[in-house]
Amino acid sequence: MGTKVKPYKKEESSKKEEVEEMFDNISGKYDFLNHFLSLGIDKIWRKKAIKLLKPFQPKVIMDMATGTGDFAIEALKLNPERVVGVDLSNGMLEVGRKKMKKKSVDNIIEMVQGDSENLTYEDNTFDAFTVGFGVRNFQNLEAGLSEMLRVLKPGGVGLVLEFSKPKKFPVKQYFAFHSRYVIPTIGKAISKDKAAYSYLPESVAAFPEGQDFVNIMTKVGYRDIKSKKVGGGIAMIYYGLK
Repeated sequence: MGTKVKPYKKEESSKKEEVEEMFDNISGKYDFLNHFLSLGIDKIWRKKAIKLLKPFQPKVIMDMATGTGDFAIEALKLNPERVVGVDLSNGMLEVGRKKMKKKSVDNIIEMVQGDSENLTYEDNTFDAFTVGFGVRNFQNLEAGLSEMLRVLKPGGVGLVLEFSKPKKFPVKQYFAFHSRYVIPTIGKAISKDKAAYSYLPESVAAFPEGQDFVNIMTKVGYRDIKSKKVGGGIAMIYYGLK
């Protein structure tokens, strides 16, 4: 399930602890690097994902593994009453909180430290949730997906945007080169944390993508699951109902 892939590969710490430490370490440079390393395409993918949620008209949304809150900000296009961004890393949330203040949206978007596998919210709280490039960092994928399903209202929609491994030339070859050489080299130079940006391609390689991921969503109880390739297969959008 890829749970053995950890950023720092320390014997004594869990994947959860290492992911939190990694994002605390790189939080100051994360936004710049994210957009630079994805050539800004991540913004287009988020827009596409949010468009898929439009027909559901969600009013209360959770953005899990929110990082610095880019997906939460994009979700404002849905006219929600409230968006809660949840993340393990307080370093990332602090950057996000400043961003929300600067954009004057901190009255709608709340940034909260929390764990996907142990959410503090009541059952049936949210109309929708989003997770952008976060599920492959979960320590236990099934537990995280189950817990997010628990806090969805009946009929609510859960959407996951995650990297996958493109299969076709030339995107496959470009992605392999980019993730093996470009991401770790530039990531290390700018963030001073080589492990964080070596972990990215490793975690993508170990992640159960496509039908395998749909099967896991089905197993934990989602229904009417759809999946959609974006970026020539560099990423996939999965969404299903409670």
